[in-house]
Amino acid sequence: MTFQTDISEKLNDGIVSGVRTSLGDELRSIVYFTPSAFDILYRRQDLYDSVEEARAAKSRLVEFERTGFAEGPVRTAIARRDGGSEIGPYEFTVRFHEDGFVVRVIHGDVGVLFTTDSMDVNGFEDAATAVTGLLDEE
Repeated sequence: MTFQTDISEKLNDGIVSGVRTSLGDELRSIVYFTPSAFDILYRRQDLYDSVEEARAAKSRLVEFERTGFAEGPVRTAIARRDGGSEIGPYEFTVRFHEDGFVVRVIHGDVGVLFTTDSMDVNGFEDAATAVTGLLDEE
């Protein structure tokens, strides 16, 4: 597989395995992204006829979610300030849509998005924790 980002085959396989294990058949796609590039690590076969079609569909979503590179550190800083909310550091974002979810995990200068059909939300924390653990190892 050829990547547009610097993701390793090992990290690719680990992210796909961890997220698929946590979310099962409701998983629609997994995207790994940096401030300047992205790769689709997984796409459910019933959604897009080609990688190119999937890339076109995901490009706007990735562009929007890149705001997390600036947003995450600010949220963590606010939570840690004296008189802050004391809710702890930012971990991940879940966006609720009518027929599914978008989850974003930012770690340093890389991010991972995964999309799902509608489902119980408990699996998101498992998937985000798995991704964060893998990104910590890199």
